[in-house]
Amino acid sequence: MRHHGRPSGQNALSCKKNAARVQRHAWLSDLIHRALIRADTPAINEPQGLNRTDGKRPDGLTLVLWHSGCSATWDVTVVHTLAASYIQQSAMDAGSAAAAASERKSAKYSNLSSSHLFYPVAVETLGVLADEAHKFITEIGRRASQCTADRRETTFLYQRISMANQRFNAVCLSKTFSISESPQ
Repeated sequence: MRHHGRPSGQNALSCKKNAARVQRHAWLSDLIHRALIRADTPAINEPQGLNRTDGKRPDGLTLVLWHSGCSATWDVTVVHTLAASYIQQSAMDAGSAAAAASERKSAKYSNLSSSHLFYPVAVETLGVLADEAHKFITEIGRRASQCTADRRETTFLYQRISMANQRFNAVCLSKTFSISESPQ
């Protein structure tokens, strides 16, 4: 079975019509939100009044100062590592797709830079995070460790992110199989 000129399943991780992509995005953003709460850092989802030029909002905002007198905002993006536009560079440099997505996301939210620290949480479908995402996740984990006295908080947060990414990859892919294709 072919879909839009591609073998079945190849488009599943990037197709905008696949509802699991939206679910993955929401799940990952919620993981960050809950980790911030665990780190005793109040935060809200999709803050009002922090729109970029096209009217879209970041996924979240800390309600207390994060660093240098600014609150932190974040926005999650998941980029398909093996998409035709990334495959050549991804083969040579792990994380290059996430780095490119992180740069694009930062540019979209550049109007927030004077009042808020913006963290693009760019994750590749094969699991690699962009450097900015690593910095943010590691800091959340460090702060959570201070609150809970458990040094493993950062590790647990990375594990939850990794598991969510794998789970939703499976969901995205499962939507490409029809009943007639399943083994008997």
